[in-house]
Amino acid sequence: MDAKRVSEALLRWYDGEARALPWRAPPGAPPPDPYRVWLSEVMLQQTTVAAVKPYFNRFTERWPTVEALAGADSAEVMAAWAGLGYYARARNLHACAKAVVADHGGRFPETEDELRALPGIGAYIGAAVAAIAFGEAATVVDANVERVISRLHAIETPLPKARAEIRRLAEPLTPDERAGDFAQAMMDLGATVCTVRDPGCPQCPLQAMCAATASDEPARFPLKAPRKTKPTRRGTAFWLEHERTVLLVRRPARGMLGGMRALPSGPWADRSPDLADAPADIDWKAFGTVSHVFTHFALELDVVAGRALTDAGVEGEWWPVDAIGDAGLPTLFAKAAALALAQRENDE
Repeated sequence: MDAKRVSEALLRWYDGEARALPWRAPPGAPPPDPYRVWLSEVMLQQTTVAAVKPYFNRFTERWPTVEALAGADSAEVMAAWAGLGYYARARNLHACAKAVVADHGGRFPETEDELRALPGIGAYIGAAVAAIAFGEAATVVDANVERVISRLHAIETPLPKARAEIRRLAEPLTPDERAGDFAQAMMDLGATVCTVRDPGCPQCPLQAMCAATASDEPARFPLKAPRKTKPTRRGTAFWLEHERTVLLVRRPARGMLGGMRALPSGPWADRSPDLADAPADIDWKAFGTVSHVFTHFALELDVVAGRALTDAGVEGEWWPVDAIGDAGLPTLFAKAAALALAQRENDE
């Protein structure tokens, strides 16, 4: 395959079809602020552009520079991240900002290798920031790029085993000039034309070179290994009220939803939940169950509620019930809180 022909065709297409995104510079323009590139790429991991836009705008309004983010309180950063999921990203985001300020004078390193030495920056983000912010000819491979390359070559090896082959085939396509535009062009092609279902092959600038299109089954690629069934765990969340406040706790820094505010909850295990880990020895009333799916397991969380006679002797913070939406609860506990609020309104 003629790598130069591929890159030139894709860049011509990108010049007319590039998406306007708040963290981007237009095609051919000077590179955008590395802070905005890095922040957007961290947020976009396993998350959609539509979901990221409001978070990105709120973050950059509140913390417009890497110095501002580095100086933020970690609890505030975690609360602002609530709802984006994969919360280790938020902890690494804050750690990375601090490292850029402390070790690099507030300036992001300009090479892929140097970027990867920072907290939370792996192969994809390192390449993306190096290419988009600094013009390094780094090969950027995300899920969209995987799909484009898999179809371009009709790769019969299923994911994730095919990833090494995909990277090998993607590397020669990256041009020395406009590497950042090329990386974003590949992403845009996968997001808007070479889509998971019903790819728009007639609109694709690479159609004439695409082996999957020639096969008449482009949507068959990339092949994927059969999914494993996720185990289901059980747990209990406790909605404990005292005089229009509800008890919230801070989850341990390490582990699931680390560092986030949450309702008190028992362990998530392969057993029926019980009240052994309740934050108070009172009568508890069952309010129902919420479900949530994590990367490696599904969770059924029973929500029980009760009222405390005093706010003393209980570990945690008492949060105004009417302002529970401002607590920055992760999605799982936001679901539990919504169920509790709905049920208590029915009971009143």
